[in-house]
Amino acid sequence: MARDEQHTGTDLLEDMGPIDYMVVEFPQCHPIGENVPLLVDLVDRGIIRILDLVLLKREFDGSVSILALTDADGDGEWDYSVFEGVSAGLLGQDDVDEAAQALEPGRSAALLMYENRWAAPLAVALRRSGAQLVAGGRIPVQAILASLDASEHGAAAAPAR
Repeated sequence: MARDEQHTGTDLLEDMGPIDYMVVEFPQCHPIGENVPLLVDLVDRGIIRILDLVLLKREFDGSVSILALTDADGDGEWDYSVFEGVSAGLLGQDDVDEAAQALEPGRSAALLMYENRWAAPLAVALRRSGAQLVAGGRIPVQAILASLDASEHGAAAAPAR
Protein backbone atom coordinates (compact mmCIF):
# COMPACT_ATOMS: atom_id res chain seq x y z
CA MET A 1 0.00 0.00 0.00
CA ALA A 2 1.37 3.42 -0.87
CA ARG A 3 2.25 5.69 2.01
CA ASP A 4 -0.51 8.19 1.22
CA GLU A 5 -3.10 5.38 1.34
CA GLN A 6 -2.10 4.18 4.80
CA HIS A 7 -4.10 5.27 7.81
CA THR A 8 -2.09 6.94 10.52
CA GLY A 9 -2.89 6.44 14.19
CA THR A 10 -4.46 9.91 14.21
CA ASP A 11 -6.73 9.03 11.26
CA LEU A 12 -7.85 5.87 13.04
CA LEU A 13 -8.64 7.77 16.23
CA GLU A 14 -10.67 10.36 14.31
CA ASP A 15 -12.96 7.58 13.03
CA MET A 16 -13.41 5.82 16.38
CA GLY A 17 -16.40 5.74 18.65
CA PRO A 18 -16.22 6.21 22.42
CA ILE A 19 -13.98 3.75 24.28
CA ASP A 20 -15.21 2.04 27.45
CA TYR A 21 -13.85 -0.56 29.77
CA MET A 22 -15.44 -2.88 32.27
CA VAL A 23 -14.34 -5.31 34.92
CA VAL A 24 -16.73 -8.24 35.32
CA GLU A 25 -16.21 -10.42 38.39
CA PHE A 26 -17.39 -13.99 38.01
CA PRO A 27 -19.35 -15.70 40.79
CA GLN A 28 -17.00 -18.66 40.73
CA CYS A 29 -13.24 -18.94 40.63
CA HIS A 30 -13.26 -19.40 36.85
CA PRO A 31 -15.07 -17.39 34.17
CA ILE A 32 -18.34 -18.84 33.00
CA GLY A 33 -18.28 -19.33 29.21
CA GLU A 34 -21.99 -18.97 28.39
CA ASN A 35 -21.57 -15.21 28.02
CA VAL A 36 -18.97 -15.54 25.27
CA PRO A 37 -21.45 -16.11 22.39
CA LEU A 38 -23.27 -12.91 23.39
CA LEU A 39 -20.03 -10.95 23.33
CA VAL A 40 -19.11 -12.44 19.95
CA ASP A 41 -22.55 -11.43 18.65
CA LEU A 42 -21.96 -7.79 19.66
CA VAL A 43 -18.67 -7.86 17.76
CA ASP A 44 -20.14 -9.64 14.71
CA ARG A 45 -22.97 -7.10 14.45
CA GLY A 46 -20.50 -4.20 14.61
CA ILE A 47 -21.92 -2.80 17.84
CA ILE A 48 -18.58 -2.99 19.63
CA ARG A 49 -14.98 -3.68 18.73
CA ILE A 50 -12.86 -5.34 21.37
CA LEU A 51 -9.57 -3.55 21.80
CA ASP A 52 -8.22 -5.57 24.73
CA LEU A 53 -9.39 -8.47 26.86
CA VAL A 54 -7.59 -9.83 29.90
CA LEU A 55 -8.78 -12.58 32.23
CA LEU A 56 -7.36 -12.23 35.70
CA LYS A 57 -7.62 -13.73 39.14
CA ARG A 58 -7.01 -12.20 42.52
CA GLU A 59 -5.42 -14.84 44.70
CA PHE A 60 -6.21 -15.22 48.40
CA ASP A 61 -2.78 -13.82 49.25
CA GLY A 62 -3.55 -10.64 47.24
CA SER A 63 -1.35 -11.48 44.26
CA VAL A 64 -2.76 -11.25 40.75
CA SER A 65 -2.61 -13.92 38.04
CA ILE A 66 -3.42 -13.46 34.37
CA LEU A 67 -5.40 -16.42 33.04
CA ALA A 68 -5.10 -17.90 29.56
CA LEU A 69 -8.03 -17.17 27.27
CA THR A 70 -8.26 -20.84 26.27
CA ASP A 71 -10.71 -22.93 28.28
CA ALA A 72 -10.44 -20.66 31.31
CA ASP A 73 -13.27 -22.45 33.08
CA GLY A 74 -11.82 -25.92 32.45
CA ASP A 75 -15.05 -27.39 31.07
CA GLY A 76 -13.82 -28.06 27.52
CA GLU A 77 -16.55 -25.82 26.08
CA TRP A 78 -16.30 -22.75 23.84
CA ASP A 79 -14.46 -20.05 25.70
CA TYR A 80 -12.53 -16.81 25.38
CA SER A 81 -9.91 -18.28 23.03
CA VAL A 82 -11.97 -16.83 20.17
CA PHE A 83 -10.56 -13.46 21.29
CA GLU A 84 -6.90 -14.47 21.24
CA GLY A 85 -4.88 -12.02 19.22
CA VAL A 86 -7.31 -9.09 19.46
CA SER A 87 -5.20 -7.27 22.01
CA ALA A 88 -4.16 -3.76 21.06
CA GLY A 89 -1.78 -3.64 24.02
CA LEU A 90 -3.67 -0.77 25.63
CA LEU A 91 -4.17 -2.52 28.97
CA GLY A 92 -1.01 -2.73 31.01
CA GLN A 93 -0.05 -4.37 34.27
CA ASP A 94 -1.14 -1.27 36.21
CA ASP A 95 -4.64 -1.62 34.72
CA VAL A 96 -4.74 -5.32 35.62
CA ASP A 97 -3.58 -4.60 39.18
CA GLU A 98 -6.17 -1.84 39.60
CA ALA A 99 -8.95 -4.07 38.24
CA ALA A 100 -7.89 -6.87 40.60
CA GLN A 101 -8.31 -4.56 43.60
CA ALA A 102 -12.04 -4.48 42.87
CA LEU A 103 -12.25 -8.28 43.15
CA GLU A 104 -12.92 -10.46 46.14
CA PRO A 105 -9.90 -12.69 46.93
CA GLY A 106 -10.11 -16.00 45.06
CA ARG A 107 -12.33 -14.57 42.31
CA SER A 108 -11.59 -14.11 38.64
CA ALA A 109 -12.71 -11.41 36.22
CA ALA A 110 -12.63 -10.23 32.66
CA LEU A 111 -11.12 -6.81 32.04
CA LEU A 112 -12.49 -5.64 28.71
CA MET A 113 -11.69 -2.47 26.75
CA TYR A 114 -13.96 -1.89 23.77
CA GLU A 115 -14.97 0.70 21.22
CA ASN A 116 -18.65 1.58 20.94
CA ARG A 117 -18.89 1.25 17.15
CA TRP A 118 -22.60 2.13 17.21
CA ALA A 119 -21.69 5.62 18.43
CA ALA A 120 -18.78 6.23 16.03
CA PRO A 121 -20.71 8.35 13.48
CA LEU A 122 -22.01 10.64 16.22
CA ALA A 123 -18.60 10.85 17.90
CA VAL A 124 -16.91 11.75 14.60
CA ALA A 125 -19.52 14.43 13.85
CA LEU A 126 -19.17 15.90 17.33
CA ARG A 127 -15.37 16.02 17.08
CA ARG A 128 -15.54 17.68 13.65
CA SER A 129 -17.81 20.38 15.08
CA GLY A 130 -15.31 21.04 17.88
CA ALA A 131 -17.35 19.39 20.61
CA GLN A 132 -15.64 17.29 23.24
CA LEU A 133 -16.80 14.92 25.95
CA VAL A 134 -16.18 16.59 29.30
CA ALA A 135 -17.88 14.09 31.61
CA GLY A 136 -19.29 10.61 31.46
CA GLY A 137 -20.20 7.69 33.64
CA ARG A 138 -22.13 4.52 34.02
CA ILE A 139 -25.01 3.87 36.38
CA PRO A 140 -25.15 0.27 37.64
CA VAL A 141 -28.44 -1.50 36.92
CA GLN A 142 -28.71 -2.36 40.62
CA ALA A 143 -28.74 1.38 41.47
CA ILE A 144 -31.53 2.03 38.96
CA LEU A 145 -33.59 -0.87 40.34
CA ALA A 146 -33.08 0.34 43.91
CA SER A 147 -34.11 3.87 42.91
CA LEU A 148 -37.21 2.63 41.12
CA ASP A 149 -38.11 0.42 44.08
CA ALA A 150 -37.70 3.34 46.48
CA SER A 151 -39.82 5.64 44.30
CA GLU A 152 -42.58 3.00 44.03
CA HIS A 153 -42.70 2.61 47.82
CA GLY A 154 -42.57 6.39 48.23
CA ALA A 155 -45.42 6.87 45.74
CA ALA A 156 -47.52 4.24 47.49
CA ALA A 157 -47.02 5.93 50.84
CA ALA A 158 -47.67 9.46 49.59
CA PRO A 159 -51.20 10.80 50.13
CA ALA A 160 -53.36 11.32 47.05
CA ARG A 161 -54.03 14.95 46.16
